[in-house]
Amino acid sequence: MQEHTITGEAVVLNLRAVNFMPRLGAALLDVVVYVAGWIGLLFGIARFSTDFALDAAATEAMSLLSIVLLMFIAPLLVEGISRGRSLGKVIFGLRVVRDDGGTIRWRQAFTRALTGVFELWMTFGSVAIIASLFNTHSKRLGDMLAGTYVIMARAPKMPAPMPDVPPSMRQWAQIADVGRIPSGLAAQINTLIRNSAAMHPQALANVSQGMYQQLLHYVTPGPPAGVDHITFMVGVMAERRNRDAAVLQRQRQRRERDLQYLSR
Repeated sequence: MQEHTITGEAVVLNLRAVNFMPRLGAALLDVVVYVAGWIGLLFGIARFSTDFALDAAATEAMSLLSIVLLMFIAPLLVEGISRGRSLGKVIFGLRVVRDDGGTIRWRQAFTRALTGVFELWMTFGSVAIIASLFNTHSKRLGDMLAGTYVIMARAPKMPAPMPDVPPSMRQWAQIADVGRIPSGLAAQINTLIRNSAAMHPQALANVSQGMYQQLLHYVTPGPPAGVDHITFMVGVMAERRNRDAAVLQRQRQRRERDLQYLSR
């Protein structure tokens, strides 16, 4: 979900609140890490109690402290120090931010960690799941109380470089109006172009004729004089990709600008 947030400095941020599934994946990974660390700590407590002959009360107190460390202190320190990024969130490309798009502080991390004791640990995440499913930003209770939500902090990757428009169509590409080609037709044309070198010329002509006629509905003007069907389709698809890549590049630049603002 794309969110336009205006900060106190009147900076417009394009932030995308993530849905339920990425948050669940990141949370499960964090749980595995925390529980593994907790189990290791329990073994250490048992060994310490044996070596120093601690009584049962002292051992129970240390075990209780380890539970507090697991459920509250560790999540608080991780989110507070990293400013909203745990190991799971880093791997899934997520980040916790304030509702105004700013970086979270210790107050927000404290509220999220304290609420998480109940909605994440004591209820095995069921309360958080139910809350996020019925919230437009997939917020859990801790987010609602802290005034935060989780965004996708990883900028989209640029597609692989595509062949340029053939020289015979470069002048045409400067004035051409290339509409939004249906994905099914685009996939068929791309497959044909990739396999054209291995096809019999007559079979290639027969197959390309129908696609060529369909493609003409989305392109103005038609092919330049002397350009065959395959070259025309190559030129149209290359120009369409070039224009899409330019749009994606502009979006990526805006996204990187927003992420730089958040990391300040």
